Amino acid sequence: MPYNWSINEKELKKDKEKYTIWKLGQMVNFGLRGKKIKKETLKKHWNDIEIDPHKRRFLKSIVYGKKNTH
Repeated sequence: MPYNWSINEKELKKDKEKYTIWKLGQMVNFGLRGKKIKKETLKKHWNDIEIDPHKRRFLKSIVYGKKNTH
């Protein structure tokens, strides 16, 4: 079952790059549903995916490692 019923996944899959970016955003924002995200894929599309700002900050510390932000 799709997370977002307003998206035509069949149509979106025709553009692999856009589909990947959309799917990553869905997984991060709405749950992985038992799947895993490859860190390399997430890094590659980091600036393209729409993520809640609080989730982005937390996830960034996991993906890129914790850095002193003072």
